[in-house]
Amino acid sequence: MAAGAAEAAVAAVEEVGSAGQFEELLRLKAKSLLVVHFWAPWAPQCAQMNEVMAELAKELPQVSFVKNSQKIDRLDGAHAPELTKKVQRHASSGSFLPSANEHLKEDLNLRLKKLTHAAPCMLFMKGTPQEPRCGFSKQMVEILHKHNIQFSSFDIFSDEEVRQGLKAYSSWPTYPQLYVSGELIGGLDIIKELEASEELDTICPKAPKLEERLKVLTNKASVMLFMKGNKQEAKCGFSKQILEILNSTGVEYETFDILEDEEVRQGLKAYSNWPTYPQLYVKGELVGGLDIVKELKENGELLPILRGEN
Repeated sequence: MAAGAAEAAVAAVEEVGSAGQFEELLRLKAKSLLVVHFWAPWAPQCAQMNEVMAELAKELPQVSFVKNSQKIDRLDGAHAPELTKKVQRHASSGSFLPSANEHLKEDLNLRLKKLTHAAPCMLFMKGTPQEPRCGFSKQMVEILHKHNIQFSSFDIFSDEEVRQGLKAYSSWPTYPQLYVSGELIGGLDIIKELEASEELDTICPKAPKLEERLKVLTNKASVMLFMKGNKQEAKCGFSKQILEILNSTGVEYETFDILEDEEVRQGLKAYSNWPTYPQLYVKGELVGGLDIVKELKENGELLPILRGEN
């Protein structure tokens, strides 16, 4: 059995091993808020709640659900967000000083709301998916990739305000944290449980298969040019020449810079069975590269093709 209590500047977690110790603790902390957590070493979910208790003890100053030796609340099961909410609610009767600037707090909450909604699936982690900076974050990324889940990420080390603020915003004191449609799913342990129960694939959005993605991209506009660079700045001579030809026709077109997406750059070669760039598509169908476009222009066939007349 573990209990967290404090009357000093920093709360503490105390482990109680007997009924006598528990009675003495109740007596000593009679005027404080006492949070009691009953746990068993053989239950893995208890380890997570122990971690939450320790974090709360560090982050909630002057917090000492027993008050005046009377039980005032109870939480059944390993539910970290609810534990945090209850501690904050019962301790708010004078244990915490109000924020020096409520306006800044409101602005931070708005920012956090935008960040958690920045993508259908958002991972707040230590580091990046390419370079995780803690073992838990690395495991989370591996699970998401294993299940082909499409997600964006935010490195909490890059912004201390977000790192600390998101703990209170989500009532979840540790990282990584995974959100879907702005709602917290949980940390690594929760994601592992969802994976084991085969629920993860139904909750998180799947990344489209490459072939499906390429089909969408080639049909993004009636005329699509896959090139090195973009309309404003070609990054190779062939791409520059084909831009000049297309601009001379007056036909509207869109471009995709293959240098910014290696998966598309390599995948489109196999998808179109065309090994070089640039590649020009009309209504999702490959027209060809620079040499083909030059020939079509010389033969007077390019403009009808671009307009979809041929």
